[in-house]
Amino acid sequence: GNESKVADYLRKVLEAEGISTQTFAKDPARANLVARIKGSGRKRPLLIMGHTDVVGVQRDKWPVDPFGAVLQGGYVWGRGTTDDKDKLVSNLMTMLLLKRSGLALDRDVIFLAEAGEEGTTSVGIDFMVQQHFPEIEAEFALTEGGYATLQNGSVSAIRVATAEKVPRGATLVATGTSGHGSMPRLDNPLIHLSQAIAKLAAWEPPMQLNDTTRMYFERLASISDAESKARYNGLTDPARSGAIQQYFARNELDHYSMLRTSVVPTIINAGFRSNVIPSQAEARLDIRAVPGEDMRRFFERMSAVIGDSAVKIVPAAEGRPDAGASKLDNEMFRALERVGKQMYPQAVTLPYMTTGATDMAQLRAKGVQCYGIGPAVTLEDFTEHWWHSDVEHISEASVYQLAEYTYRVVSE
Repeated sequence: GNESKVADYLRKVLEAEGISTQTFAKDPARANLVARIKGSGRKRPLLIMGHTDVVGVQRDKWPVDPFGAVLQGGYVWGRGTTDDKDKLVSNLMTMLLLKRSGLALDRDVIFLAEAGEEGTTSVGIDFMVQQHFPEIEAEFALTEGGYATLQNGSVSAIRVATAEKVPRGATLVATGTSGHGSMPRLDNPLIHLSQAIAKLAAWEPPMQLNDTTRMYFERLASISDAESKARYNGLTDPARSGAIQQYFARNELDHYSMLRTSVVPTIINAGFRSNVIPSQAEARLDIRAVPGEDMRRFFERMSAVIGDSAVKIVPAAEGRPDAGASKLDNEMFRALERVGKQMYPQAVTLPYMTTGATDMAQLRAKGVQCYGIGPAVTLEDFTEHWWHSDVEHISEASVYQLAEYTYRVVSE
């Protein structure tokens, strides 16, 4: 709600270096900043983007001041250190280094510091795309969504987000007859709702591989131990695929989600007194669709799985668009691969479909080829200290590495 403070800070730093800026605000407190370094115009612009807002905090859950940028034990602690201040600062440094170096550019480089990514895109990317797209129009874009895997002190894989699942939530609404809690009713909506949730939990939507996920598992297999390699290569083997997917469901949750449209119950609302049977019960579902999923048909299949006329599926209003995947055979992806190999010779670049949502969706829908990058992180840090957690922190060294990676990719 106060991103203009960040935009003001960035404007002062950039303009002190002779880089011109503009601000665009649907809400005066939530401004977006655009900076541009001009190139020769021989090629279309490159956009580097980061969001200036963060999710909220429960301060009593934090061991340090969540907004103190506390440097401790080789880590920077604080809300937004991985989402999205690391990308924001890397993009800022890239702009400063480009200006200071006097590098001859074939294309304009545009920096967008955007508001509202964490749930209020109407003041951020939606506003910029709908009202000010010429200011950010580009051939390629770099932003959040990826990360590098750190094993035994070395980067083994660089995950570049070239696709993302599409948020398509829904609410299950069960209806029945209200009454006294002392008299059981067969049409108790809580019972019908719980049975519907159980059926959806047992349902496994079919696996769907696309160009991104197919190459991801192929390349991941090439750097994995023998047991993992066999699993990744065996995904398309009808005799083994089911068991492998169940292994993912227990042990590699991101891989399981990447394979299908996922349905997860997250909120249940029903009743107001312990001795009253309610007439309605609701459950919110977080549905993340694989790109290209026909949601009308998907909801029809969900309804058939539930098989209960007392339970209705009410789709949520659509938010981010289903914009498909970015290409794997263009200048940008090749530059990402080259720089990855230069900085981390043992690492492989993996095209990655993130299970979360980013503001790349709105840009992809406008024809911009978008790629998500991020810092190097251990598996432990990724699972315990990452996006939105109460102990969000990032390795200090990885911040410098991400800034270097970003600058070198843009230079390439």
